[in-house]
Amino acid sequence: MKSIYLVAGARPNFMKIAPIVRALQAHGKLAFKIIHTGQHYDRDMNDVFFEELGIPEPDVFMSAGGGSHSQQTGKIMVAFEELCQVKRPDAVLVVGDVNSTLACSIVSKKLNIPVAHVEAGLRSGDMTMPEEINRLVTDSISDWFFVTEPSGIAHLKREGKSDSEIHYVGHVMIDNLLFQAKKLANIDTSVFETNSFKTDHVLRNKQYGVITLHRPSNVDNVEMMTRISKALKEIATELPMIFPVHPRTRANLKKFDIDLGPNIMLVGPQAYMAFLNLWKDAAVVLTDSGGLQEETTALGTPCITIRENTERPITVEEGSNVLVGTNPVRIIAEVRKILRGEGKQGRRPNMWDGKAAERIVKVLAEKLAHG
Repeated sequence: MKSIYLVAGARPNFMKIAPIVRALQAHGKLAFKIIHTGQHYDRDMNDVFFEELGIPEPDVFMSAGGGSHSQQTGKIMVAFEELCQVKRPDAVLVVGDVNSTLACSIVSKKLNIPVAHVEAGLRSGDMTMPEEINRLVTDSISDWFFVTEPSGIAHLKREGKSDSEIHYVGHVMIDNLLFQAKKLANIDTSVFETNSFKTDHVLRNKQYGVITLHRPSNVDNVEMMTRISKALKEIATELPMIFPVHPRTRANLKKFDIDLGPNIMLVGPQAYMAFLNLWKDAAVVLTDSGGLQEETTALGTPCITIRENTERPITVEEGSNVLVGTNPVRIIAEVRKILRGEGKQGRRPNMWDGKAAERIVKVLAEKLAHG
């Protein structure tokens, strides 16, 4: 039986490989191992987390840990090479654009192991983003490209990739979202820390907003963080908001002495289901996250993206996402438009139907059968 290593380096990666694991289990004709590089060590990533995703715990944990981008990438490469030399897989599947994706792709190609890249072809055009470097390098050496939206196909073709290796399959992140949303409908949400905030507003027929900010370009610069915070504070006078704060963002709010006021509730980072329960019913989500642009589009939740660019243009072209940049006037104006009921009406993109993983596994089985 042909074997595949599924590489994940951080909690969001597991959201993306979970549907692929379930599809491989249902297919039954390909062996696989889940490889956790340990790029981000998460104490909360316990049995319950993997049970929630409907997948087994990782088969291998490599303990790569932190450090600079170069240190982390180097440690992952050394550990993954040792693993592949002990037990060589027939293919390696990587997802997204984290350092683990880059590192394991390079190692695999140097060992002549085929690489499949899920979420291939996404481009922001912003070379100051580490993720953009990872995407470009990974796609330059991958063998099979699994694409989430038409822009990915266009970028890969422009970069000289063969049509026969580009596969428009939909989006595994949406597979996982729909899987989890179905589960959420059947569990007691009162156990979630933030549920009282949501319940209080819903019971009083009041709207609320959700904020996430973590990109260095937004939160590591005092002028930029002050500008964005000014907009958020003004919006909060009309719309109470809840802000699950990334540790670096929280540290910078303190460092820059920024007070977001009484109408923005700061909470710690949320587990997947707790956060889904929070944002899916929000009047608006304000974010600089890539994945959240897609998830809000899938469920039709209005999204304001506080960035100058996006590698996920379909969320703007077809979905519920509006790319506003970092100008406070524009941010405030777009939120007010939504609150007046004049926000854009998006739709879920083609093939974002919860079956991307099944399509990926079908292609992998065909490629490996003829390999």
